[in-house]
Amino acid sequence: GYLLSPLMLIINTLFDLYILLVLLRFLLQLLRADFYNPISQFIVRVTTPPLHLLRRFIASVAGQDTASIVLCLLLIYGKFLLLRALSVKAVHIGSAIAPIGGVSYLGLFVFTIADLIALTLTVFLVAVIIEVILSWVSPGHYNPVIGLVHRLAEPPLKPVRKLIPPLGGLDLSPLFATITLSCH
Repeated sequence: GYLLSPLMLIINTLFDLYILLVLLRFLLQLLRADFYNPISQFIVRVTTPPLHLLRRFIASVAGQDTASIVLCLLLIYGKFLLLRALSVKAVHIGSAIAPIGGVSYLGLFVFTIADLIALTLTVFLVAVIIEVILSWVSPGHYNPVIGLVHRLAEPPLKPVRKLIPPLGGLDLSPLFATITLSCH
């Protein structure tokens, strides 16, 4: 009805923001970002309560915080279930539309994994774009956000820089990394 659209917007926004924070916590830990950074401290403070509970049941694997990934999956799955209960027929996953209304619970879990992968690629894509903008606007200046953006942009840029080194001071690796990441 009339109130469904604003309710969907609120649900998507709240879930997506928290899922993003939990995913950023995992990625920043994986990339060994500075956890004394004020942004990192905020992310840790906001995501610690549910992760503290999950870590009682879910152990780390190979030194990685698997509880963060499990929490992301649970939150995405819960969001899809809630939207489905509100009679939402489809959701956007990356650049595709997924019909959540008529799939099984296992199919919904597959969509959950796809959504987490799409979100991860989007985080890397946005980090590369911000890195490029920062290199134009304020090269050499430090800000707490800049350090985290550098950490997040490095994984997609590093393999491209190995293939395409800077040409006469012009670094084309962000262009090719952006093209590769945006194909999801």
